[in-house]
Amino acid sequence: MEKIINVAIAGFGMSAKTFHTPFLDLDPRFQIKKIFERTSELAKIDYPYVEVVHDFESLLTPDIDLVIITTPNQTHYQLAQKAILASKHVIVEKPLAITAQEAKVLNELAHKQNVILSVYQNRRWDNGALTVKKLIADHLLGDIVEYEIRYERFSPYKNKKAWKETGELGTGLVYDLGVHLIDHVIDLFGIPTALYADITKQNSESGSDDSFRITFYYSDKKVTMSSTKFAREQAPHIILQGKLGSYIKPKLDNQEALLIAGIKPKGNWNQEIEQDWGILHTEINGSVIRKKIESERGNYQAYYDNIYVALTNSAQLIVTAQQAYQVLLLIEKAYESAQKGQRIAINLN
Repeated sequence: MEKIINVAIAGFGMSAKTFHTPFLDLDPRFQIKKIFERTSELAKIDYPYVEVVHDFESLLTPDIDLVIITTPNQTHYQLAQKAILASKHVIVEKPLAITAQEAKVLNELAHKQNVILSVYQNRRWDNGALTVKKLIADHLLGDIVEYEIRYERFSPYKNKKAWKETGELGTGLVYDLGVHLIDHVIDLFGIPTALYADITKQNSESGSDDSFRITFYYSDKKVTMSSTKFAREQAPHIILQGKLGSYIKPKLDNQEALLIAGIKPKGNWNQEIEQDWGILHTEINGSVIRKKIESERGNYQAYYDNIYVALTNSAQLIVTAQQAYQVLLLIEKAYESAQKGQRIAINLN
């Protein structure tokens, strides 16, 4: 019989409801035992078998193996530290912490306590990210020279979550979506040699940044990541250019929208419609082709598949705290670039 991982979750907001509990509830290898909510007991509506507690320390009991932290960004460091010191394995919603130094401390503490510490970077398993990775691995576009990826929305009002509009370090769109994009690009291409960032507020009422364009420079390519809340008509989600050809994908992965709509993540729940497939225009064996290609299937479940084997069979973590530390270092460099209005050289050695 497979070992069951007993799980406690801190917070029951959008992240826990949308990205964590739907997968854990359906996975017999995990058992959600406790959920921390400050005052409410909303988790019991969907998961009546779960014990709801009203203080974080109640999650740290001997029966709990894994603590998942989905509370506001400013609380991640403190709560993760408490859970690690209680010898719990920990997953933290991105970002791992507010500063790179905090991430470094948590990483070192997890090693000292001999527990795993991971960050929920589910976007590595978006259908677009997986398709780009496969196209590069198969060398279908030749050497890559330029990559653009953007997350665009039309949300012209202030965020309903007040903590995201305080203007404090750790709030705003860079810490929300930029964290995903930077992690994805590092996963593809590694650490850049330099970066340039433009980080702004397009909505005068916003308390925190709500638009960014961050460019990573490599010796042989340029990568641009961008996001805005003022895109009623969205530009292509992905534009990948190589010396042999191009790949353009119009739409963002569909998993988040389906999960928000209450679709259970099982079976062919997230099969992408052909209309949303990307266009491949390249040269293969001397012949030029231009056609729609089916995206790789997005698979957020793969994150928890890896967590399970890491906990039970000592498999290597795919998303590590060290990677999160690098992402936060680059975010700090991005803000420095935006403030100075200049390109910043990167040396993380």
